[in-house]
Amino acid sequence: MSEKAKMIAGEMYFPFDKELIEDRNKAKELCFELNTLPPSKTDKRKNIIKNLLGESFDDTLIESNFFCDYGYNIKVGKNFYINHNCVMLDCAQITFGDNVLIGPNCGFYTAIHPIDAEERSTFAESAKPITVGNDVWIGGNVTVLPGVTIGSNTVIGAGSVVTKDIPSNVVAVGNPCKVLRNILD
Repeated sequence: MSEKAKMIAGEMYFPFDKELIEDRNKAKELCFELNTLPPSKTDKRKNIIKNLLGESFDDTLIESNFFCDYGYNIKVGKNFYINHNCVMLDCAQITFGDNVLIGPNCGFYTAIHPIDAEERSTFAESAKPITVGNDVWIGGNVTVLPGVTIGSNTVIGAGSVVTKDIPSNVVAVGNPCKVLRNILD
């Protein structure tokens, strides 16, 4: 099994494999190109986004600066917006539903490094997917960690660190992020 196949399957893999290095370099070249284009180059920006992400739509809008590891593991729904300075470490799939708004300076991190120092020194890692439902607003400076699911119609308050699943129809905030109240109240 290739290191890329191990990565996609959520198994321990070696990220400095030649194929994965090439994949990351391709994504980083596209991110660089996107980040250095003037905002007025709308069509060219859309084309780069389509080539970078695993799945997107014509109405996908990503503000500069945007960074990701692979791009092909990122799938976004319709009417998707990312504000400035977003980082997605997409070693596993990151999936967003429709009508998702992401504030500035957010990070979505699927990579997991071993806790044991000796094992960590081998540079082996694994990853767990992140899933975000429909109609979600993620405030500025939010960090979403590996394996998290955020339900639909949910608001994540600015500055939150999302370490565990958050249900649908809630406002959640804090470090660690916890449900503050039900939206329907």
